[in-house]
Amino acid sequence: MSTHPDAKVERWQRFRANRDKALAAPHGWLTLTSFQWLDASPAAVDLVPGLWSTDGTTAALTAVREDGLTLVETGEAVDGIITAALADEESLMWVQFGGADGAGVVVELAMRGGRYAIRTRDSGSPVFTEFDGVPTYGYDPDWEVTARFEPYPEPVEVPIATANPLVDGVHRTVGEVVFRLPGSPHEFRLQAEEEKLGALTVTFHDETNGDTTDDWRKLSAPRPRPGMGGSATVVLDFNRAINYPSAFTPYGTCPMPVKNNSLDIRVEAGEKLPFPND
Repeated sequence: MSTHPDAKVERWQRFRANRDKALAAPHGWLTLTSFQWLDASPAAVDLVPGLWSTDGTTAALTAVREDGLTLVETGEAVDGIITAALADEESLMWVQFGGADGAGVVVELAMRGGRYAIRTRDSGSPVFTEFDGVPTYGYDPDWEVTARFEPYPEPVEVPIATANPLVDGVHRTVGEVVFRLPGSPHEFRLQAEEEKLGALTVTFHDETNGDTTDDWRKLSAPRPRPGMGGSATVVLDFNRAINYPSAFTPYGTCPMPVKNNSLDIRVEAGEKLPFPND
């Protein structure tokens, strides 16, 4: 392993601390305890009071005050019928119940693949209460590389699968990052999505998947910078590769990598399997 400046290690350690803190947020990804599709007829669902349904355009909840459900936004008790409408891929922390403060469980309304579903977020989930940080590989500067960014003339929408076999996804590819990695004689090309302020996200497979890491991971990179000869460059730091929520819970609908985003080497950097002894 190469030597490296203490400042880089400290920045990585701050990144790790912030990452674990974000995962441990109340009613965050670690608290998911169910994912349930809504039917056309009002019906009871697991783990939640009330009767739930959808007409395909809106979702409806019928409850009485004694059910103990309140609106997350206002704290107002649900007594009668309430409705909500979402666009595809949107979510709403809709109602809550239970616990000493009446907010032990938050019910998230979600629209996925053109269908309404609810997810329960329970602050008593053992995955949440017993969380002690995500296992990672140690910091290694050799896994920080500079890539060439080759943007497409226009974004291309590529159909993809997700962590839920009943939910299809779309990868809005804006270009490719081209780079080399330690231990490989050839160049890699991975398709990237654009995030806020021009930052990039790369979702990828590698040879550690299913062994020391989850089935796929993702890496965020800063906005590409202009380089020599009009090209653009971007720094890919695989020490910051992280798991999708679906690594922690079976109730995620996280996007899988596009077909060609596979690295034929072991990327021994970034986050590992969160539950290695299971």
